Amino acid sequence: MRKITASIMTAAVLFAGTAFAQDNPMVGGAPMYAEKNIVENAVNSKDHTTLVAAVKAAGLVDTLSGKGPFTVFAPTNAAFEMLPAGTVDTLLKPENKEKLTKVLTCHVVAADAMSSAIGKMIKDDGGEHDVKTVGGCVLKAKMDGDKLTLTDENGGVATVTIADVKQSNGVIHVIDHVLLPKM
Repeated sequence: MRKITASIMTAAVLFAGTAFAQDNPMVGGAPMYAEKNIVENAVNSKDHTTLVAAVKAAGLVDTLSGKGPFTVFAPTNAAFEMLPAGTVDTLLKPENKEKLTKVLTCHVVAADAMSSAIGKMIKDDGGEHDVKTVGGCVLKAKMDGDKLTLTDENGGVATVTIADVKQSNGVIHVIDHVLLPKM
């Protein structure tokens, strides 16, 4: 009887772990916890070290740790590496803090927007939905098959590669390109 009970408890623990993993995916090799805020989770993702450094340099840690809700379209390190050589280093300089802040806040929406809600807005708007960001940018959200894409004000397109990473103060959608404002 003890053996059966132990087996059932082990199965229950494994099932619960699997259910959690489906609710919030691993990002950058780290588990994302719905009870942690955007910054607390992002610092653990090995794929978002450049984004975290930029958020710190721009002085946005307290904001993105705040109550929210926020939707963050989070570019990966590889996305930042696609920018012209020297762009990231230039943006991270103290004298470029305002420009860096503008770039970063064009990745943030003051809402908790899961991909299903964004998809519905796209459908309701006839295939394209304007997404207004905290930084004043307007992104064009569209569907490309079953993938959500965002087009920035310069025509650059980012695809959501990991959607709906729930946070205590919003949601993160991982994207494959950096979205840039018109400057």
